[in-house]
Amino acid sequence: MLDRLDPETLYAALTRRDPAYEGVFYVAVRTTGVFCRPTCPAPPPKKANCEFFKNAREAMLAGFRPCKRCRPLSHPNETSTVVRELVEAVERDPAKRWRDADFDRLNIHASTARRQFRKRFGMTFVEYARARRLGEAFKTIRAGERVIAAQIDAGYESGSGFRDAFSRIMGAPPVSQKTRVLFAAWFDTPLGPMTAIADDRALYLLDFADCRGLERQIDRLRTRLKAGIAPGRTPPIACIEAELAAYFDGSSTHFETPLVRLGSTFQNTVWDALREIPAGETRSYAQLAQTVGRPRAVRAVAQANGANQFAIAIPCHRVINANGELGGYGGGVAKKRWLLDHERKHQSPEKHGLL
Repeated sequence: MLDRLDPETLYAALTRRDPAYEGVFYVAVRTTGVFCRPTCPAPPPKKANCEFFKNAREAMLAGFRPCKRCRPLSHPNETSTVVRELVEAVERDPAKRWRDADFDRLNIHASTARRQFRKRFGMTFVEYARARRLGEAFKTIRAGERVIAAQIDAGYESGSGFRDAFSRIMGAPPVSQKTRVLFAAWFDTPLGPMTAIADDRALYLLDFADCRGLERQIDRLRTRLKAGIAPGRTPPIACIEAELAAYFDGSSTHFETPLVRLGSTFQNTVWDALREIPAGETRSYAQLAQTVGRPRAVRAVAQANGANQFAIAIPCHRVINANGELGGYGGGVAKKRWLLDHERKHQSPEKHGLL
């Protein structure tokens, strides 16, 4: 990877703290003896003092120690202990209405919870817990209970207040059993956190949390399905998280989590072809067009590739330009290069297989 990225590119990514390079390289500072992530909050060192490594192991073998500010030995944006404990507590009792005494029992300050949840999820802990309760209310309505029962369970005395809160978070008013609910979860990977959205049966979206256009994807999903989206975990989310862990540790390239693919017939044909590209190999857009029987539809194939809802599970990162250049990728070209290098490194006769 670093053989193909010049120091100028790496240093530029370091100075702008580019999250697209998380997990792609580490920088060591000769004057301090420490090594850091590319997004370390410390002031960027002088270029002459930098040494770049493709993984933390190489940096340590070269005699550098991990930075205490950016903690390069943990996953990028790894979930803090406070956030992890509170998310687990919410999952144990989604209907719970949190008060200061509840934080005291966990030895967690309410302001710490608020600050860390906003940094991680873009909402405070109270907002997160309320969204989770409303997600349970969605389930109650779909199970046939009256709206008033769901309102009371969610802790709202006012029907109008319940509907307003429901609409703000879920994107639709609580009207009937026809209302759909999807749940969103965040989990860490070596390339940064990923977002997964699913119901109880299948996955609807999987992408890197810093992917450009992710918010638009979520809005389109909500609008097309007329569904609300709330924090929570479902069996498909647990399944894809486990499969991604196996993918990133190099032990598997297989994904069997059920997917709901919201594409046209042509797009689904392209996505099927993507899943036939062996791990560690690449195809050009023109080759992919030949594979689907539409050799002149190179641009349409590229658009279908870009419309893929499932990063890694449907491997659009394995498609490159005809001249060998990587081309675009929603998660960033650096992540695309990392994924391809990772697959080439870990493929072997006994592991090699189709996704």
